[in-house]
Amino acid sequence: MSQDNRTQVRQVLLITLVLNLFVMILKAGVGFAIGSLSLQADALHSVTDSANNILGLVASHFSSPQPDRDHPYGHHKFEAVGALGIAAFLGIACFEICQAAIERLFAEMTRVTIQGAELWILLIVLGVNIFVAFYERRVGIKVDSPILIADAKHTMSDVWVTITVLAGLVGIWQSEALNLPQLQWLDVILAFPVALLVFRSGWEVLRENLPWLVDEMAVAPEAINAIALEVPEVINCHDIASRGILGRQVFIEMHMVVAAKDVETAHQITEKVEDRLTKRFHPVRVLIHVEPPRYESDQISY
Repeated sequence: MSQDNRTQVRQVLLITLVLNLFVMILKAGVGFAIGSLSLQADALHSVTDSANNILGLVASHFSSPQPDRDHPYGHHKFEAVGALGIAAFLGIACFEICQAAIERLFAEMTRVTIQGAELWILLIVLGVNIFVAFYERRVGIKVDSPILIADAKHTMSDVWVTITVLAGLVGIWQSEALNLPQLQWLDVILAFPVALLVFRSGWEVLRENLPWLVDEMAVAPEAINAIALEVPEVINCHDIASRGILGRQVFIEMHMVVAAKDVETAHQITEKVEDRLTKRFHPVRVLIHVEPPRYESDQISY
C-alpha cells in the first residue's frame, strides 16, 4: 500500500507558492516599468506557477492513496488530473505570449529602457526560481509525488525563460552604448522562444500523466508471465492485464493454472506469485483468477 505523503506535499506547495508570488510581483513590476513584452510574458508564466501551486494544494487534498468505499482503487488519479491542469495552464500561457508578440510585431516599435538595478532584481528572481525548481524536484522524488515533480519541471522551464529574457534585456541595455537601436527588437523576438519553452514544458507534463488516466499498460504481459512461471507449481498464465504507472501504483490481473489438488494449496501458490510481483513492481495490487488445467491458454495478453 502506498504511503500518504500529502502533508509533506502541502508544506512544499505552500512554501513555493509564497516564493512564486514574490517572483511574479517582481517580474510584473519591472516588466511594466520598463515596457518589456518578454518580461511581461515571463511574469505571465510565473502567474501559472502560483496557480499551479494552488491547483496542487487542491489536488493533493483529494489524492489520498488509501482506498475507501467510493474509491476502492485509491485516489491517485486526482493527482494526475492536477498535473494535467498544470499542462492546461501552460497551454494558455503559451497562447497569450504568442498573441502579444505577434501584435507587437505589426505595431510601432515600443522602446524598452532598462538600468543595471532592474537587471540585478532579475538575477535575484532567477536565483529564487532555481531554488524552487530543485527544492520541489528533490522533495517530489523523495516522497514520490507527481504533482511536485510536474511543478518542478514547470518551474525549471521558468528558469530557462528567465535566462532567455535576461539575455535579451542585457542586449537592449547595451544597445545605446553599442549604437545598435535594432537590438530593441530582441524583446519581441525572444518572446517566441519563451512561448516554445512553455509549450514544451506543458507537453512533457501531459505525456507523463495521460497514461495514468487512460489506463495504459503499465507492465508488459510477457514480463509478468515470466515472473509467475518462476514459481514451479504454476502451469500457465493468460489474459494478463496491467494499468497504472510504475513507481506510483500498479494494478495487475491475470488468469492462472496451477498444479494444486485443493483450494488451500492453490491459494498458497498464488501468494508466492503475488510476493514476487510485489518485490518487482512495488507498489502493486495483484488479482489472480485460478482456473483448472482445461482452461490453459496461449493468449498471454488480451
